Amino acid sequence: MKTFSRPLAILALCAAPLLLTACGKKEAPPPPPEPTAVPAPTATPVPFKVVSVDLGNAVGDDKKVKEAKAEFEPKDTIYASIATEGAAEKAELKAVWTYGPKNQPVTEGMDTIKPTGPAVTELHIANPKGWPLGKYKVEIFVNGTSTMTKEFEVKKATPPKK
Repeated sequence: MKTFSRPLAILALCAAPLLLTACGKKEAPPPPPEPTAVPAPTATPVPFKVVSVDLGNAVGDDKKVKEAKAEFEPKDTIYASIATEGAAEKAELKAVWTYGPKNQPVTEGMDTIKPTGPAVTELHIANPKGWPLGKYKVEIFVNGTSTMTKEFEVKKATPPKK
């Protein structure tokens, strides 16, 4: 008959769980928590507005005046390049051209646009008979509200330089 000593039995009982865990598969650590998604900032639309108005006697394909000026000759076509920014479902740009100290109406021009960002719109006036000499003004309206005014002058044609 075999006898076991008590200390040996206790050692066997204590070592059994250690041996089982050492031989068994280790559990994978839990995955790191998902980062909480921070919503991307939504771009707030820039309100539509007129940024600048330049006058000149010629425009490029980009509708910008080639050389900004405030003095014109009687036979010049006078262009207004209206730079805008922002977005709108629809924007009505109107230019009201006037003459003299009493702001006598000359004409008005209009263009309806659907802006989605920076843009340039061109409106112009021409007079084949020639513009009377004097001071003029163009006032730009957006959807019926005045936004900007530019003054200019028509002067006597300068003779060509020799």
